[in-house]
Amino acid sequence: MAPPSSRRSGFSKKAQYSLFTGYLLAGAGAVVGAALLALSLWQPAAFAPLRGVAGDAVAPAGQAAAVTRSGSQGVFAAIAGYFNAGAQNAELRREMEIARIRLAEAEAVKAENRRLKGLLGLAEGEAKPVAVARLVGSTATSGRRHAFINAGSTAGVLPGMPVISERGVIGRVLETGRISARVLLLTDSESVLPVRRATDNVIAFAEGRGDGLLRIRLVNLGVNPLKVGDMMVTSGAGGYYRPGVAVAVIAKITPDGGIARLVAEPAATSFVAIEPVARPAAITEIADDSEIAGPAESAAAPAPSPSPAEPDAE
Repeated sequence: MAPPSSRRSGFSKKAQYSLFTGYLLAGAGAVVGAALLALSLWQPAAFAPLRGVAGDAVAPAGQAAAVTRSGSQGVFAAIAGYFNAGAQNAELRREMEIARIRLAEAEAVKAENRRLKGLLGLAEGEAKPVAVARLVGSTATSGRRHAFINAGSTAGVLPGMPVISERGVIGRVLETGRISARVLLLTDSESVLPVRRATDNVIAFAEGRGDGLLRIRLVNLGVNPLKVGDMMVTSGAGGYYRPGVAVAVIAKITPDGGIARLVAEPAATSFVAIEPVARPAAITEIADDSEIAGPAESAAAPAPSPSPAEPDAE
């Protein structure tokens, strides 16, 4: 008769010993684990050396994993940055252009404040301005040089009144409307202004040439005392302008005087002050003398009221 297919372990000594040994090791492991657990709860610092050894053992592997992780992040960031570089550069360029515009606007505001402070200084000076106006335009291509301001008769502006910027003389009022006026610039070919050198009493006439420059003609001919760089200011003769206002700087010497550049360039001027005529009585006297002198002498005398064909002042 054939033996049964399954046999109990009791029939084999070796199997019984193996099973017993397994149970014994499992029980010993459970007892040791319980003891270690109790020891860790009772004295946690007792396993610090073991934890340190375990940490030292796994530190190289952790460092390698961290390096790999950070390197992969850097690679992905570089790839993303490469694809986003175009958009970022465009945004930076746009911000830079906006910053340049804001900077230019700030410089313009700064310059305008400086000009307004200069006009405020004029208002606190010897002559109180009749009005402060904006220079809205000027001619620059013809022999006749005129400018326009946005103040007229309603603001008290009258023909003949000097027009002064924060730097110096611009010209004088030629015609007035209700809210605007036309100004005869110093560079006009019909403009004549009595001037003197700022450092002494060398007197001359500043005549407009129609090209943006002035011709300085000395009254006393002889040895020319002028030098390049000399400042010419109003002399006060004629009664229109108060004395001592800057007019031009000598740029070239001529036998009878020099060629000068304006101190107050109309094209670079935004605001002007319209001052009253410095000495109305002197202008009235000139007019009276012209009427008494007769036609022959009155032709050589300066007219009291300005017109496009009349000189600025004598």
